[in-house]
Amino acid sequence: MLAFLRDVWHLMLMMRPQTDTEPIRPPIRLYRIGDVVRHTPFSRQTIHNYTIMGLIREAEWTQGGHRLYDESVFDRLSRILTLRQTKTLSEIRDILRSEAPDGTRAQAT
Repeated sequence: MLAFLRDVWHLMLMMRPQTDTEPIRPPIRLYRIGDVVRHTPFSRQTIHNYTIMGLIREAEWTQGGHRLYDESVFDRLSRILTLRQTKTLSEIRDILRSEAPDGTRAQAT
């Protein structure tokens, strides 16, 4: 159902007249912690711990105080899963902090 709604949204955006001042962007998809748990090998507690440790970051909060994660959390968790094979969580945190948001090495200033 979500895929259908996303396709409809993209069609609506394509049919809307484009202007030079406003780029067309699809809406950001946000995931509750349960959604993240369902689509990854991580437990709810692990996702919570990684958030507290700063390994992953919530994108927004609901009015009820629940964390919402954007799609980038899945790339970040994949990176953590790979690094976890040979690194400690402390080392992983340092590595992730030194990388730019897109996964490349951050430039020293």
